[in-house]
Amino acid sequence: MKILLTGSTGYIGKRLLQQLLEQGHEVICLVRNLERLMTAEQTLKGFTGVEIDLLNPVPEAVSMDFDVAFFLIHSMSTSIKEFMDEEALSAGNFADFIRKSNCKQIIYLSGISNSEKLSRHLQSRKNVEEILRNSGKHLTVIRAGIIVGSGSASFEIIRDLMEKLPVIVAPTWVNTLCQPVAVGNVIKYLTGCILNPVTYDQVFDIGGAEVLPYKQMLLQYAEVRGLKRRIYVVPFISPRISSYWLYFVTSTSYYLAVNLVNSMKVEVVCKDTRLKDILNITPLTYKEACTRALERINLDTVQS
Repeated sequence: MKILLTGSTGYIGKRLLQQLLEQGHEVICLVRNLERLMTAEQTLKGFTGVEIDLLNPVPEAVSMDFDVAFFLIHSMSTSIKEFMDEEALSAGNFADFIRKSNCKQIIYLSGISNSEKLSRHLQSRKNVEEILRNSGKHLTVIRAGIIVGSGSASFEIIRDLMEKLPVIVAPTWVNTLCQPVAVGNVIKYLTGCILNPVTYDQVFDIGGAEVLPYKQMLLQYAEVRGLKRRIYVVPFISPRISSYWLYFVTSTSYYLAVNLVNSMKVEVVCKDTRLKDILNITPLTYKEACTRALERINLDTVQS
Protein backbone atom coordinates (compact mmCIF):
# COMPACT_ATOMS: atom_id res chain seq x y z
CA MET A 1 0.00 0.00 0.00
CA LYS A 2 1.22 3.54 -0.75
CA ILE A 3 1.20 5.95 2.17
CA LEU A 4 2.00 9.67 2.27
CA LEU A 5 3.62 10.69 5.55
CA THR A 6 4.10 14.27 6.72
CA GLY A 7 6.10 15.13 9.82
CA SER A 8 8.40 12.18 9.23
CA THR A 9 11.34 13.92 10.94
CA GLY A 10 9.27 14.58 14.07
CA TYR A 11 8.82 12.54 17.23
CA ILE A 12 5.83 10.45 16.13
CA GLY A 13 6.69 10.58 12.43
CA LYS A 14 10.07 8.88 12.80
CA ARG A 15 8.60 6.01 14.77
CA LEU A 16 5.61 5.69 12.46
CA LEU A 17 7.85 5.62 9.38
CA GLN A 18 9.80 2.66 10.69
CA GLN A 19 6.62 0.80 11.62
CA LEU A 20 5.00 1.41 8.24
CA LEU A 21 8.09 0.11 6.45
CA GLU A 22 8.19 -2.97 8.68
CA GLN A 23 4.57 -3.64 7.74
CA GLY A 24 5.57 -3.61 4.06
CA HIS A 25 4.04 -0.31 3.00
CA GLU A 26 5.58 1.95 0.37
CA VAL A 27 6.02 5.33 2.05
CA ILE A 28 6.38 8.80 0.52
CA CYS A 29 7.73 11.31 3.03
CA LEU A 30 6.69 14.92 2.45
CA VAL A 31 9.35 17.04 4.18
CA ARG A 32 10.52 20.62 4.36
CA ASN A 33 14.19 19.59 4.40
CA LEU A 34 14.99 16.51 2.33
CA GLU A 35 18.65 16.42 3.37
CA ARG A 36 17.67 16.26 7.05
CA LEU A 37 15.36 13.31 6.37
CA MET A 38 17.87 11.33 4.33
CA THR A 39 20.64 11.94 6.87
CA ALA A 40 18.45 10.84 9.79
CA GLU A 41 17.01 7.73 8.13
CA GLN A 42 20.08 6.16 6.51
CA THR A 43 19.28 2.76 8.04
CA LEU A 44 15.75 2.58 6.58
CA LYS A 45 14.84 1.37 3.10
CA GLY A 46 11.63 1.43 1.10
CA PHE A 47 10.67 5.08 1.33
CA THR A 48 11.12 8.10 -0.89
CA GLY A 49 11.40 11.72 0.14
CA VAL A 50 9.83 14.73 -1.55
CA GLU A 51 10.85 18.24 -0.48
CA ILE A 52 7.78 20.46 -0.10
CA ASP A 53 7.12 23.24 2.42
CA LEU A 54 3.41 23.18 3.21
CA LEU A 55 3.55 26.79 4.37
CA ASN A 56 3.34 27.38 0.61
CA PRO A 57 0.83 25.92 -1.88
CA VAL A 58 1.99 22.63 -3.38
CA PRO A 59 3.08 23.27 -7.00
CA GLU A 60 0.60 22.10 -9.64
CA ALA A 61 3.32 20.01 -11.24
CA VAL A 62 3.59 17.79 -8.14
CA SER A 63 1.51 14.67 -8.61
CA MET A 64 1.61 11.46 -6.57
CA ASP A 65 -0.41 8.31 -6.18
CA PHE A 66 -1.09 7.12 -2.63
CA ASP A 67 -3.92 5.49 -0.69
CA VAL A 68 -3.61 7.04 2.77
CA ALA A 69 -2.09 10.28 4.08
CA PHE A 70 -0.90 10.96 7.64
CA PHE A 71 -0.96 14.60 8.73
CA LEU A 72 1.48 14.99 11.64
CA ILE A 73 2.57 18.61 11.20
CA HIS A 74 2.63 20.65 14.41
CA SER A 75 4.29 24.04 14.91
CA MET A 76 3.99 24.59 18.67
CA SER A 77 7.74 24.98 19.21
CA THR A 78 8.17 27.75 16.62
CA SER A 79 6.30 30.63 18.31
CA ILE A 80 3.83 31.55 21.05
CA LYS A 81 0.93 32.91 18.97
CA GLU A 82 1.88 32.66 15.31
CA PHE A 83 2.00 28.86 15.35
CA MET A 84 -1.81 28.76 15.10
CA ASP A 85 -1.67 30.60 11.77
CA GLU A 86 1.18 28.38 10.56
CA GLU A 87 -0.68 25.18 11.42
CA ALA A 88 -3.85 26.41 9.72
CA LEU A 89 -1.90 27.44 6.61
CA SER A 90 -0.09 24.09 6.40
CA ALA A 91 -3.35 22.20 6.84
CA GLY A 92 -5.08 24.28 4.17
CA ASN A 93 -2.33 23.73 1.61
CA PHE A 94 -2.28 20.03 2.48
CA ALA A 95 -6.07 19.73 2.07
CA ASP A 96 -5.89 21.48 -1.32
CA PHE A 97 -3.19 19.05 -2.44
CA ILE A 98 -5.02 15.96 -1.16
CA ARG A 99 -8.29 17.06 -2.77
CA LYS A 100 -6.71 16.60 -6.22
CA SER A 101 -5.20 13.20 -5.41
CA ASN A 102 -6.59 9.66 -5.42
CA CYS A 103 -6.11 9.43 -1.64
CA LYS A 104 -8.91 7.62 0.18
CA GLN A 105 -8.21 8.58 3.82
CA ILE A 106 -6.43 11.19 5.93
CA ILE A 107 -5.33 10.23 9.46
CA TYR A 108 -4.62 13.16 11.76
CA LEU A 109 -3.06 13.01 15.24
CA SER A 110 -4.77 15.79 17.19
CA GLY A 111 -5.09 16.72 20.87
CA ILE A 112 -7.80 15.85 23.39
CA SER A 113 -10.12 18.84 23.50
CA ASN A 114 -13.09 17.97 25.70
CA SER A 115 -12.85 21.02 27.98
CA GLU A 116 -15.01 24.07 27.32
CA LYS A 117 -12.00 26.39 27.51
CA LEU A 118 -9.01 25.33 25.42
CA SER A 119 -5.41 26.50 25.20
CA ARG A 120 -4.09 27.92 21.92
CA HIS A 121 -2.38 24.62 21.29
CA LEU A 122 -5.57 22.54 21.63
CA GLN A 123 -7.74 25.11 19.81
CA SER A 124 -5.27 25.03 16.93
CA ARG A 125 -5.58 21.24 16.74
CA LYS A 126 -9.38 21.53 16.52
CA ASN A 127 -9.07 24.19 13.82
CA VAL A 128 -6.84 21.89 11.77
CA GLU A 129 -9.41 19.10 12.09
CA GLU A 130 -12.04 21.34 10.47
CA ILE A 131 -9.69 22.36 7.68
CA LEU A 132 -8.82 18.73 6.86
CA ARG A 133 -12.52 17.84 6.70
CA ASN A 134 -12.77 20.12 3.69
CA SER A 135 -10.39 17.91 1.70
CA GLY A 136 -13.26 15.79 0.42
CA LYS A 137 -11.57 12.61 1.72
CA HIS A 138 -12.41 10.32 4.62
CA LEU A 139 -10.87 11.82 7.77
CA THR A 140 -9.89 9.88 10.89
CA VAL A 141 -9.00 12.08 13.86
CA ILE A 142 -7.11 10.54 16.78
CA ARG A 143 -6.92 12.84 19.80
CA ALA A 144 -4.17 12.19 22.37
CA GLY A 145 -2.99 13.94 25.51
CA ILE A 146 0.53 13.61 26.92
CA ILE A 147 2.49 11.00 24.93
CA VAL A 148 4.99 9.09 27.06
CA GLY A 149 8.09 7.74 25.38
CA SER A 150 11.83 8.22 25.17
CA GLY A 151 12.56 11.48 23.40
CA SER A 152 9.08 13.03 23.66
CA ALA A 153 9.06 16.63 24.87
CA SER A 154 6.64 15.89 27.71
CA PHE A 155 8.51 12.84 28.97
CA GLU A 156 11.91 14.52 28.75
CA ILE A 157 10.58 17.48 30.79
CA ILE A 158 9.35 15.08 33.48
CA ARG A 159 12.67 13.26 33.41
CA ASP A 160 14.67 16.48 33.66
CA LEU A 161 12.66 17.76 36.61
CA MET A 162 12.79 14.54 38.60
CA GLU A 163 16.43 13.75 37.89
CA LYS A 164 17.64 17.25 38.76
CA LEU A 165 15.42 18.47 41.60
CA PRO A 166 14.94 16.55 44.91
CA VAL A 167 12.40 19.16 46.04
CA ILE A 168 10.08 21.10 43.74
CA VAL A 169 7.93 24.13 44.52
CA ALA A 170 5.35 23.81 41.77
CA PRO A 171 2.49 25.90 40.35
CA THR A 172 -1.14 24.83 40.72
CA TRP A 173 -1.30 23.39 37.20
CA VAL A 174 0.44 20.26 38.50
CA ASN A 175 -2.99 19.31 39.92
CA THR A 176 -4.59 19.33 36.45
CA LEU A 177 -5.83 15.92 35.33
CA CYS A 178 -4.33 14.18 32.29
CA GLN A 179 -4.57 10.74 30.68
CA PRO A 180 -1.04 10.01 29.43
CA VAL A 181 -0.62 7.41 26.69
CA ALA A 182 2.42 5.30 25.79
CA VAL A 183 3.98 6.11 22.42
CA GLY A 184 3.88 2.42 21.47
CA ASN A 185 0.11 2.45 21.90
CA VAL A 186 -0.14 5.62 19.79
CA ILE A 187 1.69 3.97 16.88
CA LYS A 188 -0.67 0.96 17.09
CA TYR A 189 -3.69 3.27 16.99
CA LEU A 190 -2.35 5.14 13.96
CA THR A 191 -1.48 2.05 11.94
CA GLY A 192 -4.68 0.26 12.96
CA CYS A 193 -6.78 2.96 11.30
CA ILE A 194 -5.21 2.57 7.86
CA LEU A 195 -8.05 2.03 5.35
CA ASN A 196 -10.22 0.76 8.20
CA PRO A 197 -13.78 1.75 7.15
CA VAL A 198 -15.00 1.68 10.76
CA THR A 199 -12.71 4.64 11.49
CA TYR A 200 -13.72 6.76 8.47
CA ASP A 201 -15.07 10.22 9.33
CA GLN A 202 -14.72 9.56 13.06
CA VAL A 203 -13.07 11.33 16.01
CA PHE A 204 -11.53 9.19 18.76
CA ASP A 205 -9.83 9.95 22.07
CA ILE A 206 -6.88 7.76 23.04
CA GLY A 207 -5.23 7.59 26.45
CA GLY A 208 -3.49 5.29 28.86
CA ALA A 209 -4.98 3.09 31.56
CA GLU A 210 -5.16 5.87 34.19
CA VAL A 211 -6.20 9.46 34.73
CA LEU A 212 -3.53 11.25 36.77
CA PRO A 213 -2.69 14.80 37.86
CA TYR A 214 0.68 16.00 36.59
CA LYS A 215 1.99 15.89 40.16
CA GLN A 216 1.39 12.14 40.31
CA MET A 217 3.00 11.70 36.90
CA LEU A 218 6.15 13.33 38.26
CA LEU A 219 6.13 11.31 41.48
CA GLN A 220 5.39 8.01 39.74
CA TYR A 221 8.33 8.60 37.40
CA ALA A 222 10.48 9.11 40.51
CA GLU A 223 9.15 5.82 41.94
CA VAL A 224 10.09 3.95 38.75
CA ARG A 225 13.58 5.43 38.99
CA GLY A 226 13.87 4.77 42.74
CA LEU A 227 14.23 8.48 43.50
CA LYS A 228 12.91 10.21 46.64
CA ARG A 229 11.22 13.43 45.57
CA ARG A 230 8.89 15.96 47.21
CA ILE A 231 6.55 18.40 45.45
CA TYR A 232 4.96 21.38 47.18
CA VAL A 233 2.19 23.23 45.34
CA VAL A 234 1.86 26.99 45.77
CA PRO A 235 -0.78 29.28 44.18
CA PHE A 236 1.33 32.34 43.40
CA ILE A 237 3.53 31.08 40.54
CA SER A 238 2.37 32.80 37.33
CA PRO A 239 2.30 31.12 33.90
CA ARG A 240 5.22 33.32 32.80
CA ILE A 241 7.33 32.21 35.77
CA SER A 242 6.30 28.59 35.11
CA SER A 243 7.47 28.91 31.51
CA TYR A 244 10.85 30.33 32.51
CA TRP A 245 11.12 27.62 35.16
CA LEU A 246 10.65 24.85 32.57
CA TYR A 247 12.95 26.62 30.10
CA PHE A 248 15.88 26.97 32.52
CA VAL A 249 15.53 23.65 34.36
CA THR A 250 14.67 21.36 31.44
CA SER A 251 15.86 20.87 27.86
CA THR A 252 12.72 22.39 26.28
CA SER A 253 12.75 25.56 24.16
CA TYR A 254 11.15 28.73 25.51
CA TYR A 255 8.34 28.75 22.93
CA LEU A 256 7.49 25.15 23.67
CA ALA A 257 7.62 25.80 27.42
CA VAL A 258 5.11 28.66 27.14
CA ASN A 259 2.70 26.64 24.99
CA LEU A 260 2.99 23.58 27.21
CA VAL A 261 2.26 25.58 30.37
CA ASN A 262 -0.82 27.09 28.72
CA SER A 263 -2.02 23.60 27.80
CA MET A 264 -1.26 22.10 31.21
CA LYS A 265 -3.97 24.25 32.74
CA VAL A 266 -6.57 22.37 30.66
CA GLU A 267 -7.76 18.86 31.57
CA VAL A 268 -7.01 16.33 28.83
CA VAL A 269 -9.10 13.29 29.71
CA CYS A 270 -10.66 10.86 27.23
CA LYS A 271 -14.40 10.67 26.61
CA ASP A 272 -14.81 8.65 23.42
CA THR A 273 -12.57 5.59 23.90
CA ARG A 274 -14.18 3.33 21.28
CA LEU A 275 -10.97 2.95 19.30
CA LYS A 276 -9.21 0.75 21.85
CA ASP A 277 -12.06 -1.74 21.55
CA ILE A 278 -12.30 -1.45 17.75
CA LEU A 279 -8.58 -2.20 17.39
CA ASN A 280 -8.32 -4.49 20.45
CA ILE A 281 -5.57 -2.42 22.07
CA THR A 282 -4.83 -2.65 25.79
CA PRO A 283 -3.44 0.71 26.98
CA LEU A 284 -0.31 0.58 29.13
CA THR A 285 -0.27 2.12 32.59
CA TYR A 286 1.79 5.26 33.09
CA LYS A 287 4.46 3.39 35.05
CA GLU A 288 4.70 0.75 32.31
CA ALA A 289 5.15 3.51 29.72
CA CYS A 290 7.88 5.15 31.82
CA THR A 291 9.66 1.83 32.31
CA ARG A 292 9.71 1.15 28.56
CA ALA A 293 10.96 4.67 27.83
CA LEU A 294 13.78 4.33 30.34
CA GLU A 295 14.76 0.95 28.90
CA ARG A 296 15.13 2.59 25.49
CA ILE A 297 17.27 5.34 26.99
CA ASN A 298 19.47 2.87 28.89
CA LEU A 299 19.99 0.81 25.73
CA ASP A 300 20.66 3.98 23.70
CA THR A 301 17.89 3.07 21.22
CA VAL A 302 15.90 6.29 21.29
CA GLN A 303 14.37 6.64 17.82
CA SER A 304 13.42 10.30 17.99
